[in-house]
Amino acid sequence: MAITVTSAYAGEVLEQLLVRATTGNEIVSGGHIHVQPNITKKFAIPRLKAGMMLQKRKEQPVEADSKGDFAIDEKYLEPQDLMAFTTFNPRVFETIWRPFQPTGNLVFAELPANVQNQLLAELAKVVDFELGGHFVNGVKGSVEGQYFDGILTRISADNNVVEVPSPAGLTQANIIAKLKLIRARIPKAIKKNPNLKLFMSMEDAESYEYELTDKPTKGADYTNMNPERFKGIQIVQLADWPKDVIVAAVTSTGIESNFWAGVGFADDAEAIQIDKLTNAGEKYFFKMLMKADTNIVFGEDIVLYDGREAAVAAGSTDLANLVLSAGDLTPEFDAETLSYTIAVANTVATTTVTATRGETGQVIKLGSTTLTTGVASAAKNLAVGENIISVKVTSADGLATATYEVLITRAAGA
Repeated sequence: MAITVTSAYAGEVLEQLLVRATTGNEIVSGGHIHVQPNITKKFAIPRLKAGMMLQKRKEQPVEADSKGDFAIDEKYLEPQDLMAFTTFNPRVFETIWRPFQPTGNLVFAELPANVQNQLLAELAKVVDFELGGHFVNGVKGSVEGQYFDGILTRISADNNVVEVPSPAGLTQANIIAKLKLIRARIPKAIKKNPNLKLFMSMEDAESYEYELTDKPTKGADYTNMNPERFKGIQIVQLADWPKDVIVAAVTSTGIESNFWAGVGFADDAEAIQIDKLTNAGEKYFFKMLMKADTNIVFGEDIVLYDGREAAVAAGSTDLANLVLSAGDLTPEFDAETLSYTIAVANTVATTTVTATRGETGQVIKLGSTTLTTGVASAAKNLAVGENIISVKVTSADGLATATYEVLITRAAGA
């Protein structure tokens, strides 16, 4: 029977491991999110904003005299069930537990609490709880990997969030201009807040760094990093943050943070289990049941720049359609299929090519001739035998190319 550590067990082992699981990621360890622990079911986030509380003195103030904005409303943390599970060889950690069990195998429940903590702390170093990625990008769903909604999912779904219109993919050339657009939309009430931060991917932060370095500034030091700030606002780059997305928000570990996470152990007697994987084997298993969720507090105090769709479109080399007057393509046209064939009779001596771009800004060429989208090319002669028609597509951002090829086989004469 498995050795079980329950939530009634002094709390020491459970709490330390929960802290380890929660803080082992950038957004938490960096102090960019408030973590509400020990949530079992549902937690209402107190939405507090400084209001105009000053007023004339009254001898007996009543509820109606209350000013300021404080509400506990539709913003909740509802941690969802998830599980950490791995197998390990206890011999790797033998120096920790062997002094307390001189003979025989590891019996976790017989170790002193402080030694259990030490063993679990070492074990946690090799157990990737992966919560960081889910805190940022998580999506609640029914399939594996969809546990709870992450911060970006919450932001995208909130209609009160301030969105920067007509975003594009972020590059070194445009990163400063886009940061200006974001800063211009930050509400005045939080613009000078010391906890105001700009969250971005490591790739976009690197583009910003290179752009600053390349500025023709006298005395620029190309050997050092530039300050991670834009107009006084701290830039936070996270490994789990997606490229082409920047968010401006006030965040911290305190209750004033606009980013919140809720964690707790599953409402289950067997919160943690450690035991042999098989009776005859040497490996043990570690199983931990827990809950987690995230949410934002004030959408109207968050600025979102999301250029992911625009970046995908700008980098696309997919055609919307490809038609040759000589005959029908085999197989039928599909944007992701690059090779086709057509068999024609000897009487078919020419063909035109009509290519329709899939995204605005794509450049389509037939040989050295640039084609107009949706307009037939000049007729091309077909020799008897095999003829290869190549249509090259360059993406709107100029960074990607693809070539569609059609092999036309013209039959010999009678």
